[in-house]
Amino acid sequence: MTDGIQHIGKLLLILGIVIALIGALLLLSAKISWLGKLPGDFLVQKKNFTLYFPLATSLLISILLTLLFWFFGRR
Repeated sequence: MTDGIQHIGKLLLILGIVIALIGALLLLSAKISWLGKLPGDFLVQKKNFTLYFPLATSLLISILLTLLFWFFGRR
């Protein structure tokens, strides 16, 4: 019974840390002006049409999250 409670406690602690990190990233996002403007992020503007496809930014975030989950998954 106590193993389940300890597991839930660890899960809540990790979830709290993740939420705090996301909050910090949102606060710092204004200072990361280059994110979303990387080479490989496509912006097409026509007369009545705008298409923004952040390919390079998506790949960078995907690689960072993959490394993060891989690192914590090994523990």
